[in-house]
Amino acid sequence: MTLNVQRALRHPSFVIGGIMVLLMVACAILSLFGTPYPVAEIDIPNKLAAPSSAHWFGTDSLGRDIASLLLVGSQSSLLVGFIAVGIGLGVGVPLGLLAAARGAWVEEFVMRAADFTFAFPALLSAIMLTSIYGPGLVVSIVAIGIFNIPVFARITRGAANAIWSRDFTTAARAAGKNQFEITLEHVLPNIASVLIVQATVQFAIAILAEAALSYLGLGTQPPQPSWGRMLNEAQSQMFQAPMLAVYPGVAIALAVLGLNLMGDGLRDLMDPRLARQR
Repeated sequence: MTLNVQRALRHPSFVIGGIMVLLMVACAILSLFGTPYPVAEIDIPNKLAAPSSAHWFGTDSLGRDIASLLLVGSQSSLLVGFIAVGIGLGVGVPLGLLAAARGAWVEEFVMRAADFTFAFPALLSAIMLTSIYGPGLVVSIVAIGIFNIPVFARITRGAANAIWSRDFTTAARAAGKNQFEITLEHVLPNIASVLIVQATVQFAIAILAEAALSYLGLGTQPPQPSWGRMLNEAQSQMFQAPMLAVYPGVAIALAVLGLNLMGDGLRDLMDPRLARQR
């Protein structure tokens, strides 16, 4: 189902969530062209400075500008989210479509493989990959991406099975179309809205997972800023400068909230039954 722009603009959850997500994307894009201060610039004499016109959110224990760190930190969150969700969509969706189309032992094999992958959450996968390749942003992306594959595979298989039981797919088979053609022409377009909504949810989860991995030292490494690592570095200053933990925490919370609100709005707007009620 296509998204009606006028109806979308009247949906408060979608509008608020969309604005919050656009602000996050805008911050990441603007930080590519410049920040108030270089993120690697250390200014010990001005460490733990209070918010001022020179430093909007103050400075950290090394004298780095907090606003600049937050702006550049959004890049890591968005990069991990986009690529990790892309991995889940690119691998999980075809597997789910294959399982629904072929059924029998193929479906059983794909679903059992998905169950096995669920035994390795992003954190555990990151720990295993770190022991082999060392910590880094790529490790976070791969670990979260692997976790997303079974999520999209199961969602796709369930939604596709419902479409395969519909009369129009039976008619398509009677007309001589093969499984591949029916999947591309009928099944995938009819489950696209479900996948889009799930992608926004997984994007929010990816941001949380990246922050957690960076907090533990397994994700983004210095000198690249990360919201999770900012939280880790703020631990030693909790009583002296508690706002060092508040700023990245609020950034993570707003990013996740915005994606969840936008996902809820998309679900309402793309579900024909809910659309008729509005």
